[in-house]
Amino acid sequence: MTTPLILLTNDDGIHAPGLAALHEALADLGEVLVFAPDRQRSAVGHGVSLNHPLRRTEIRPGWHMVDGTPTDCIILAVRGVLETLPALIVSGINSGANLGDDVTYSGTVAGAFEGMLQKIPSFAISVTSHFVTHFAGAQRMARLTAEKLLAEGLPEDVMLNINVPDLPADQISGISVTAMGRRNYNDRMDMRRDPRGGTYYWIGGEIPEQKIETGTDFEALEAGRISVTPLKRDMTDYDMLKRMASYSALSDKL
Repeated sequence: MTTPLILLTNDDGIHAPGLAALHEALADLGEVLVFAPDRQRSAVGHGVSLNHPLRRTEIRPGWHMVDGTPTDCIILAVRGVLETLPALIVSGINSGANLGDDVTYSGTVAGAFEGMLQKIPSFAISVTSHFVTHFAGAQRMARLTAEKLLAEGLPEDVMLNINVPDLPADQISGISVTAMGRRNYNDRMDMRRDPRGGTYYWIGGEIPEQKIETGTDFEALEAGRISVTPLKRDMTDYDMLKRMASYSALSDKL
């Protein structure tokens, strides 16, 4: 039986404890390789580096540090370095939840999304705390999910986004398959001046609000459960597509 190749990335950087925990959880499932950013890359979304070259350093066997985004890491590994396509791509374990609208900003989710675009079964996994005290539950969930996807795969245009409560593993209430919830962001710009009188800005604000709606990822985490949300490549609003049929008639007015 062929040993599966498993590719790991994250957005917290190659030295993040969550990445080490993920590697530990999956190490005996196949050949596990890491291509991860050289530093913190949270909230870079699905960014790709087009205006500078990427540099890769193997800091220890199987661990490749890249001066780019999580998406860069996946493209570099799959299209530039590896001779064999991975059987599975996993992004995480992220410190901090990626729930609801967070997925549009998240480098963690983007790493798995890029894996999906490369037609490789992929999932992202996060723990709800930015200062994680319990990785064991996420490690166990990552392993269970990896085993399932290695055996069964995923539809070509779907990835999974998994969020795990920062609780001892024996206190997690179970697993819920959920829809994306919604956040209300309260961003503000904090303007400051440097010693030479120049202006610079920090994006800040209060912790985003969320709606605890039935069947959503927020509801699952609120109940102490793991949330598993399938995300699709196709973001078309098909109901609106039908309602906008009359727009075609505007062609005559161009």
